[in-house]
Amino acid sequence: MADTIAGAYDPEAFRAAGHRVVDMLAQYLADQLAGKGGPVLHGKSPDEVDRLLAGRIGAGPAGDPVDWFGEALRLAHHLHHPGYVGHQVAPPLPLAGLGEMVSALLNNGMAVYDMGPANVIFEQRVVRRLCQAVGWGAEADGILTHGGSVGNLTALLAARQAMAGYDAWTEGNREPLAILASAQNHYCVDRAVRLMGWGRAGLVEVEVDERYRLRPEALLPALQRAQATGRRVIAVVASACTTSTGSFDPIEPIADFCEEYGLWLHVDGAHGASFLLSDRLRARLAGVERADSLVWDLHKMMLMPALVTAVLYRDGRRSYEAFHQEASYLFAGEDPAVQWFNLGQRTLECTKRGLGATAYLLLRTYGTAFFAEYMERMCDLAQGFAERIRSSSDFELATEPQANIVCFRRKIEGSLESQNAFQRQIRQAVVDQGDFYLVQTTLGGRVYLRTTLIHPMTDLARLDHLLYQLLDQPLAQP
Repeated sequence: MADTIAGAYDPEAFRAAGHRVVDMLAQYLADQLAGKGGPVLHGKSPDEVDRLLAGRIGAGPAGDPVDWFGEALRLAHHLHHPGYVGHQVAPPLPLAGLGEMVSALLNNGMAVYDMGPANVIFEQRVVRRLCQAVGWGAEADGILTHGGSVGNLTALLAARQAMAGYDAWTEGNREPLAILASAQNHYCVDRAVRLMGWGRAGLVEVEVDERYRLRPEALLPALQRAQATGRRVIAVVASACTTSTGSFDPIEPIADFCEEYGLWLHVDGAHGASFLLSDRLRARLAGVERADSLVWDLHKMMLMPALVTAVLYRDGRRSYEAFHQEASYLFAGEDPAVQWFNLGQRTLECTKRGLGATAYLLLRTYGTAFFAEYMERMCDLAQGFAERIRSSSDFELATEPQANIVCFRRKIEGSLESQNAFQRQIRQAVVDQGDFYLVQTTLGGRVYLRTTLIHPMTDLARLDHLLYQLLDQPLAQP
């Protein structure tokens, strides 16, 4: 057994396997970027994949471990294929894969500085640069978390602790509290409210306009509705941008409302906060510097691997309040602000991956202008694609795109039910053909095809091909 374990750690075996795997990944990447790596999604059902992998884990070894890499690539969803126009998950920069390899091998946790000394400083350098992009000063601070769902919960827990008027972290909820958010808010906001014990009524939805943006004039009626049911509103969540349509809530008037009524302003900028790095695009988040907190996903518009989300606070002291508790074996009972380098005091997670390491690597290597140029290109592509749809007699837009998300549908006569069924049918038919992967969303009871233009190699010619494939599908009978 000792020889077997030593062999598993053998540097030369690692080097040999590494060369083979890197060659395999480089070829995979070349094929995918050229659109020659087969279908974007393999089309196998969960049961088929489950049966394919049955019996692979036993008491002893089962073949060459490098075989697993090929298997993982064959069965993957291929985000590096330029026909991937589906969810808001980026095809990560190839260099990120190497950064993740180093991070995984070192396995330096993030709860306390001693367990991840380089990672802590990598993360803090990334956080400070993002706070600077928001327009905040030296007093701003934040933390990286595994995804926007954890990020939004973290920020709203901080809002509760700051605005409740008592120590809610220690005492629990003394009274029914609530937040206001757009009717197009991401479902994780509702989840956060329920996790805090406020129930479904703890999220009061605010009407949106014809472009699916929160209507500032609807905030006061929503506040009054909450108060009429005995709820005390402590915060407003603005979307920048919404998941369904990429619509940006108008932050400036929302900030005015929060200031007037003494509410915490949280901006869910999971998708759109990256636009702050672009001089051309940042106006879509005008007023964001007035927010108390902001969530920013780097794995969406910054070409980084999932998951890495920044939770940022205008007043960095707020980042210590939501989770403050004794854990003498880690934190020695000191003021958490003094031990700013022990990040476990500011997040749900104790041990977490070195989230800032790859982010720091990519920002250091390419610089923020690189990401700004990429985002501008994706937004320009969305405008060009929208123009194609607008000028076609066969399709209609859901709304003018404000980001890199374009929602549209093929025109068809018949009942709303049959129209919606047809959109689902042609979407599945195109996905089954393998050249594209797109998704769908429902707006006002109408099903739309939804594309997120996030692959840097996707262009209008390829999107024209997508429209041709959608037109090739036979019309359903009304």
